[in-house]
Formats: sequence, C-alpha cells, structure tokens
Amino acid sequence: MPAAEPASPSRARALPFALRPHPALPAPAFVVSGEIERGSGGLVVRYAVRGDLGRLRLPPPMPPAAADDLWQHTCLELFVAGDEGAGYREFNFSPSSQWASYAFTDYRVRTEAPPAAPAVDCRAGADALVLRATLPAAALPPGDWRLGVAAVLETCDGDLSWWALHHPAARPDFHHRDGFVLALTERP
Repeated sequence: MPAAEPASPSRARALPFALRPHPALPAPAFVVSGEIERGSGGLVVRYAVRGDLGRLRLPPPMPPAAADDLWQHTCLELFVAGDEGAGYREFNFSPSSQWASYAFTDYRVRTEAPPAAPAVDCRAGADALVLRATLPAAALPPGDWRLGVAAVLETCDGDLSWWALHHPAARPDFHHRDGFVLALTERP
C-alpha cells in the first residue's frame, strides 16, 4: 500500500461553518454558512447568505476602503484570537466592499493597530449573497487560533438580526470569548 502524501504546508483543508440567529431575538428566514481556510499566506473566509435577498438591505457598491460602523447594517464579521493572552482581532466585511480591522488587548479594550487591508469580493443574486475575504498573515496573531464567525443582517424594514456560530450570552455579543468556538491550528 503506497504511503499517503503529506498535506501541502501552504494549503489547508477548508472548514465549513453554519451560523444561527440569536435565539432570543426575531430573525428573517435566511441561511448563513461558509468556510474558512488557513494557509501560509493568511486566511480566506467565504460567507454565503441564502434566502429572499429582496428582503435584505444591502449597501451600494463602494470602492474598497476602511470604514467604521459597518456592523450597523448588513455586515459579515470574523473574530480571531491567538492561543496566548486575552487579545483578539475583529474584521468586518460589508457587501459594499468596505471593511474594518480592529485589535483588542482584552474584552472590548481596543488598541491602536495599523489596519489590515483584506481583499473583499462580493456577489449578490436574487437568492444568494456570496462574500469572500482574504486576510494577509501579517494581520493575524501568530500560533493557533480560536475564531468567532458572525453576521449582522438588516432587512429592508431596518430590522437587524445577529447570527453567530455560538451565542454564549442572553443578548448578542460577538466579542464574548465563549463565542470563539472554531479552532484552527497553525499546522495544516
């Protein structure tokens, strides 16, 4: 029997995810899923929002640029914590192609950090929104990671719903460390 080939160090297996709306709040009938892949060049996250996109308020396309307060409208989010300390990074990706990058030393304690410019590509059809964000390795903490994957969806009525892998608190709180439930190791 031939020996199995080792996995390429620059390409890891993509991990699928499925987000759930916060159980204490109303949410529209959407399915939010995707996959995350860690490689030597950084991290790629792909989100898919499926459902009647006519009910979802999407921002108009904009030139790719850093912008604050993206979470106040339809926004896909990623939280990355290293395996040491209480610090973590937050990334927001808007369907407009705008993005935000923040560094925290502890729970909601933001520190100044140079913005990490992800590449954001978004495509929307009648029943699916697909967003792909690529983060450079320099934007991410070293070592193994704990990830929180989340989304804020805004309907055309202006109602917001909060989606995550896990909701550890009675109210939506994407910064809660117990919501960082997806593990990615440095080694593929």
